[in-house]
Amino acid sequence: MQIYLDYSATTPTRPEAIARMQAALTETWGNPSSLHEWGARAAMVVETARFQVAGLINASDPDAIAFTAGGTEADNLAIIGVTQQYKNPQHLIISSVEHSAVAETVRSLEQWGWEVTRLPVDRQGRVDPADLESAMRSNTVLVSIIYGQSEIGTLQPIEELLPIARHCGVLFHTDAVQVAGRLPLDVQQLGVDLLSLSSHKIYGPQGAGALYVRPGVELLPLLGGGGQERGLRSGTQAVPAIAGFGIAAELAAQEMEVETLRLIKLRDRLFDLLADIPYLIPTGHREQRLPHHVSFYLLGDDNITGRTLVREMNLAGIGISAGSACHSGKLSPSPVLQAIGLSNSAALRGIRLTLGRDTTAADVDWTAMVLKQVLERVMPLKEVQNRGVQEFRIFGN
Repeated sequence: MQIYLDYSATTPTRPEAIARMQAALTETWGNPSSLHEWGARAAMVVETARFQVAGLINASDPDAIAFTAGGTEADNLAIIGVTQQYKNPQHLIISSVEHSAVAETVRSLEQWGWEVTRLPVDRQGRVDPADLESAMRSNTVLVSIIYGQSEIGTLQPIEELLPIARHCGVLFHTDAVQVAGRLPLDVQQLGVDLLSLSSHKIYGPQGAGALYVRPGVELLPLLGGGGQERGLRSGTQAVPAIAGFGIAAELAAQEMEVETLRLIKLRDRLFDLLADIPYLIPTGHREQRLPHHVSFYLLGDDNITGRTLVREMNLAGIGISAGSACHSGKLSPSPVLQAIGLSNSAALRGIRLTLGRDTTAADVDWTAMVLKQVLERVMPLKEVQNRGVQEFRIFGN
């Protein structure tokens, strides 16, 4: 029996997206920039996908969607596209729990003299709007706050944060890669200036993403070339990947209401089944949380890390993650777990189980049973008690 519970890392490409990609590869393989019939057919595929992705986030103008190679490029385009318009370094604000696509990009800007404020978070990983208000300066040009945190599942109060930036005349970007397709997104109601998306998080193919750019917002491109995507992303569009992204976005919008409620029930069931393990401590906010996301850190032996459990669960046929997939290859403390107050050693002991379309209640029950058996084998409770470990609990504090 094999159970995949790493849907925040990537999702299996759904059959409808594969079929759309195959059609693009075999029937509409032309260059969308070409003026002849072959190019026109390919261009129609791209524009259809643009409408589909715009529909997922209720963007009134499909031209506000700029296709990229993924969420990381979308984040980079948002941040670099704003900042490179300034001759002299200015000031940026991000949270202390950003995805590396934002955190590392901003760190590079610091080397060029940009000032950066990293807003603290509480033990559940939430930003306090008052901290954003206090951080604003006369030379602040961009605020970038992740919508749904991939390691701990916490949702940020974007609806409360954005008006603060708007009042100060500052652009607001959010990485919504984990939220899209799982919770409703309405960019018109939300009012964000820039919003990042990724195809492979919503059962589309890897290698496609998008940046929503509110009409009127100016960006400079990362790439020079033929001027595709309204000049924001030069290079011949990856028509098959974009086609798959489009149908995945359309179907996600259609299925979201029912699927989100189903995932929330499974998520809460898994939390409840594991609640009696005293050294498995939930991370993130219990209610303001991604609907498919379950995460913990371990008390106890420093020799037992999150990667230890990933390996043990994999041997049992269950795929989970030791935090963000973008960091899981490194044995270093999670910056996100450090940001919520965990020690360096505890920040090595995070695990994440994320659910998806194929996850069933039986999968959740089996996973809980196997995880308990693994934990009993690798770190018996008496050893934890003997160590006298004192760590705070995340939920409810």
